[in-house]
Amino acid sequence: MGIGAHMPVEKLVQKLVSWIKRSTLVAGGKGVVFGMSGGIDSSVVAVLCQKAFPTASLGIIMPCQSNVLDQKHAELVANKFHIPAKVIVLDGVFEMLIKTFSANNDDSFTQRLAKVNIKPRLRMLTLYYFANRLNYLVIGSTNRSELFVGYFSKHGDGGVDLMPLGNLVKSQVKELAVYLKIPGEIIDKPPSAGLWDGQTDEKEMGLTYNELDHYLITGEAKKSTRAKIESLAKKNSHKLFLPLTPPNF
Repeated sequence: MGIGAHMPVEKLVQKLVSWIKRSTLVAGGKGVVFGMSGGIDSSVVAVLCQKAFPTASLGIIMPCQSNVLDQKHAELVANKFHIPAKVIVLDGVFEMLIKTFSANNDDSFTQRLAKVNIKPRLRMLTLYYFANRLNYLVIGSTNRSELFVGYFSKHGDGGVDLMPLGNLVKSQVKELAVYLKIPGEIIDKPPSAGLWDGQTDEKEMGLTYNELDHYLITGEAKKSTRAKIESLAKKNSHKLFLPLTPPNF
């Protein structure tokens, strides 16, 4: 089911832009700040935010041992849509933290995962620095597909104030991108969190977005696919809630 099956895409854009603006103002924010990774989701969010706050939007491009093409794509979007953007290079901070934290040369999966998850958390604190300084809200780009299986870093790209794409599966975000005229090379490239060279979302999840979207929209999937989706959702459900507190004993 596409966006047009229940709402024309232009109407959805209007509603999302209105929601971003209204929610920000209700919270006392004067504008919005958002990360620009050069990917489809962050590009869509950037354009929606610029429509909501034409004179009070700020994109932050945060390379952190990243693919140079990602920065070029982020700058392409900023230039095309006249979005004010700052480039904050996080390589040095990241390397300093790795050196500080690494007491040995352990190259286990958990060690590598702990290292790469520093990147989205550094980006989160960078966004909140500018948000606090400007009295802006931080706008995230996580979509419904990623939220359902917990494919985001807790207190990293999940650490935001508003998630405009939170009710849209990946294929619907793509429809928005086409409508908004996001550059085709961004729409067509394999989705990636940019955590390491060659990393892609689908390889890391072990699922395609088509499989995940189809399940979320129809409830249907092959037995093995359903099991994997539901296992990820259960394992990562803690990311969607505030920390647990004990009952009143």
